[in-house]
Amino acid sequence: MPMYVSDFFKYQLTFPRVAEAYASKKQAIEALLQINNIKTQYFDLFLRAFKQEQKLEAWVKTKKDNSYLLLQTYDFCESSGAPGPKRKSGDLQIPEGCYEVTNFNPQSAYHLSFKINYPNQSDLFFADKENPGGVIYIHGGCSSTGCLSIGDNNIEELYLLAAMAKSAGVIKVHIFPCYLSDNNYQQLIKHYQANQHVLTFWANLKPVYDSFENKKELADVEISNTGRYLLKTL
Repeated sequence: MPMYVSDFFKYQLTFPRVAEAYASKKQAIEALLQINNIKTQYFDLFLRAFKQEQKLEAWVKTKKDNSYLLLQTYDFCESSGAPGPKRKSGDLQIPEGCYEVTNFNPQSAYHLSFKINYPNQSDLFFADKENPGGVIYIHGGCSSTGCLSIGDNNIEELYLLAAMAKSAGVIKVHIFPCYLSDNNYQQLIKHYQANQHVLTFWANLKPVYDSFENKKELADVEISNTGRYLLKTL
């Protein structure tokens, strides 16, 4: 009997790769959640990625709680591009900004994968108007042309966690150039002082990073009609 049964999760288990991943990872996931006092039913999942450090964090909480716990950190298997947002198809950039998971692919060319909603309204405001790019996934395998590649072993665990969490609500994904501590942020400013556009963008992302880092609570983020992220007060 599955540790968490929703219609979506049942459907995912009809695909061989998901079923095999479940058979292999079930006990480890169950133990990981139990250690953190997270029930396998109806929990929230939040993902944060850091391009420079090549890390993807998985944070979880029960529905009744406000604050998240760090459940797991996954290393990128491969990366592409440089610090800074994605602005055009073919630029090899991993996006930066505030996204959410939109769909799952249990038959991915990269083992298992799930898609984020790049380009969002902020990206569309600033990116190339004719060809901003798209089809950005978190996936297995070990290659990247703008996606977040974490290898087959890691994606099996994260895919199952995401499939379980999907029934609880939207899975938010925040992607940053690096851990935006005050010191790291000052280093970015120093290194990219000639690129005012990217500094303005990062100045807009910094409060989003700080809000979660300080409170471990996920504030609502809206996008203005000028493409800026607007952090709603908790």
